[in-house]
Amino acid sequence: MSRIDIPEPKDAPAESQRILGAVAGSLGQVPSVIRILSLSPNALEGFASLQGALAKTLSARTRHHISLAVSEVNGCGYCLSAHSHFGSTHGKLSPDDIRRARSGSSDDPKEDAAVRFAKAVVATRGKVEAKALADVRAAGFSDANIVEIIALSAQFSLTNLINNVFDTPLDFPAVEALPQTAADGPPRPVAAG
Repeated sequence: MSRIDIPEPKDAPAESQRILGAVAGSLGQVPSVIRILSLSPNALEGFASLQGALAKTLSARTRHHISLAVSEVNGCGYCLSAHSHFGSTHGKLSPDDIRRARSGSSDDPKEDAAVRFAKAVVATRGKVEAKALADVRAAGFSDANIVEIIALSAQFSLTNLINNVFDTPLDFPAVEALPQTAADGPPRPVAAG
């Protein structure tokens, strides 16, 4: 059960209506996380601006992979469900692509380096080892691209945190938790949403 009253789009602040309308037009619905963000028109505007700018970076497939890896590290069931849905419907990711992305890898070597780096950034709170930085550079990413990977990781972490704090109910088909190995460390529960 959600820990916040999530407004219907029509009940959100007037200053949020323009963005909510754009989201509804693009997705055919306004997901609960966006409705929560709409409670603060400034937070919604900031998120929408960041998302719009970062949608121009890297490839859509790489961005989908990063969204899944970051959401897995942060244990956000809502975002894992949403990004799995959008990754399969809009990003043409297969179930195996989604599983690999959630695990922090990809079958494409360059994409794999980006996803592994994003996972390391979030897992270490940015205190990545020099090797992680060297590996992403060796895969062909410029320093500007690396900043974009970090910014995307922050963008996805923002919605992960909102959903984890408020236990946002799912708008998308639920995903199962991935099996964990000893190398994964202590179990990270996936919030059911």
